[in-house]
Amino acid sequence: MNSNLMQAVEITRPGSPEVLKPATRPIPPVGHGQILIRVAWAGVNRPDALQRAGLYAPPAGASDLPGLECAGTVVGIGPGVSRWKVGDRVCALLPGGGYAEYAACPADHALPIPAGLGLREAAALPETAFTVWSNIVTRGGLQAGERFLVHGGSSGIGTMAIQVARALGARVWATAGSPDKCDACTRLGAQAINYRDADFVEILTQAGGADLILDMVGGAYIARNLRALADDGRLVMIAFLGGAKADINFAQIMMRRLTVTGSTLRPQSDAAKARIAHELCRELWPFVETGAVRPLIDSSYPLARASEAHDRMEGGAHIGKILLQVSGEE
Repeated sequence: MNSNLMQAVEITRPGSPEVLKPATRPIPPVGHGQILIRVAWAGVNRPDALQRAGLYAPPAGASDLPGLECAGTVVGIGPGVSRWKVGDRVCALLPGGGYAEYAACPADHALPIPAGLGLREAAALPETAFTVWSNIVTRGGLQAGERFLVHGGSSGIGTMAIQVARALGARVWATAGSPDKCDACTRLGAQAINYRDADFVEILTQAGGADLILDMVGGAYIARNLRALADDGRLVMIAFLGGAKADINFAQIMMRRLTVTGSTLRPQSDAAKARIAHELCRELWPFVETGAVRPLIDSSYPLARASEAHDRMEGGAHIGKILLQVSGEE
C-alpha cells in the first residue's frame, strides 16, 4: 500500500440508487482481532439497499460504507490474530465497508476460499451462506427427508437455500415469479412454483405440508405459510419485503404445534457470527468443494457503478447474486 487512501462508494444521502457515489476514503485501521482485506470482489445485498434508503443503520462501530461481504487478500493483521497471515486469500462477512478497495473485519468472520473457487465466486458466498445455514439448519433444524419451501427461490439467498437443503437430503420447493426464474430453481433441484399462477399452499398441502419454510416476503404470506406447514412445522422469517404485519389465528400455532421464528444477521454479536463461520467451514465448505453447493452469479459491475448494481437488484429481474468488481483479481 503506497497511500493511506482508497477508492470507495459512499451513500451521500438517503435515497434511491443514484445517491451512491465514488469517493476517496482513508484505508480503515486494523483493530485488535481484526484483519485488513484488499477487496477483489464485493457482494450486493438487500440490506445495502435498505441502508442506502436510510432504513437500516449500521451497527455501532461499523463503517458507514455499504457492503456486507467480500473476497480478497489479507494485507494487514491486527493484534491477537494468529489464524491468518498476510497474503492469505479469504472471503469474509463484513459489518459494513465492502464497497471499497480495503475492508477490515473480525478475523473470525473470514473463511478460506473453498477449493475449486476463485475470488469472484467466493465473494458471493458469505452473506448468503451465513444467513441460509444459520436459519435453515441451526435455527430451522432441517433434516434429511423433510419437505422444505423457500420463497424467492431465484434470489441469492434462495439459490443458496435450495442447494444447501438438497445437499442435506431434503425435498425442496421454491417459489419464483417468472418462467426463467422457475427454470433456474428447477435446475438447482427444486420443484418450482410460479406464484403468479399457482398456489403454494395448495401444492405443499397436497405434498403433506412443509416441515420448514424460509420466508423473506412476510405480509400476506405469513398466514399462508402457516397453512402450508405440516403439523410440527417451522416457519423462519428473514425479511419482510411484503410487510411486517399480518392478521393470523394463533390457535393454529398451538393446536398444530407450529414454530414461528426468525433472525437478522448483521446485529448479531461477533461471537455469534464466529460460531456460524466455524460451522460453515466444518459443515458447508465440503459441499462447496465437491460442487454440491455453488454460488449462482447473476451479474457484476465495476465498483464505481454500484448504483447500476442496485438498480439491477431492485428491478427484481436478477437470478442469483450481483457482485461489484473492485480489483477484479480472480
